[in-house]
Amino acid sequence: MSTVTAQTYLTPTEYLNWERKAVTKHEYLDGEIVAMSGASNAHNIITMNTSYQLYDQLLDRDCLVYASDMRVRVQAPVSYFYPDIAVVCGEPRFEDDVFDTLLNPTVVVEVLSPSTAAYDRREKFTRYQQIASLKEYILISQNLIHLEHHLRQENQWSATEFQKLDDVVPVTSIECELLLGHIYRRVTFSD
Repeated sequence: MSTVTAQTYLTPTEYLNWERKAVTKHEYLDGEIVAMSGASNAHNIITMNTSYQLYDQLLDRDCLVYASDMRVRVQAPVSYFYPDIAVVCGEPRFEDDVFDTLLNPTVVVEVLSPSTAAYDRREKFTRYQQIASLKEYILISQNLIHLEHHLRQENQWSATEFQKLDDVVPVTSIECELLLGHIYRRVTFSD
């Protein structure tokens, strides 16, 4: 969940050195720093429900599910993001020996808030598409029952939307399914 862009330019190395000491999280967009805001109750519940579904299905497989604090690097233009969930199958590759910046996610999930929806749909998605290992990008609304599933097929991305609690979302690249009823379990929508 991102908010205001700070007017500070840092190189990628400067950013990583600074971010690793920071008390709060910041994303990085080609030299500019974007402060991360706190998440709502609905955002946290959706993230945990989704993480749990993926974790449970991948428990006995060669995949890892990371929630919220695993930074992901996009090579060109250089960007660093904190997706709500990142899944990697096979050997995870990291930027360096600190092991806090993933280079090869297979699936990325972002939970949308009113302040970040446009940013996650456009800026982040455009940059995430540069990651060769990324096969699926999933956007989940926290304000209504709505999930956007983007699937890479060769060099094209196709999108499918899901809006009913009994919908089942196929996450084909990792052979999993997400049930909307489970994603939104115990989420209360405000007017």
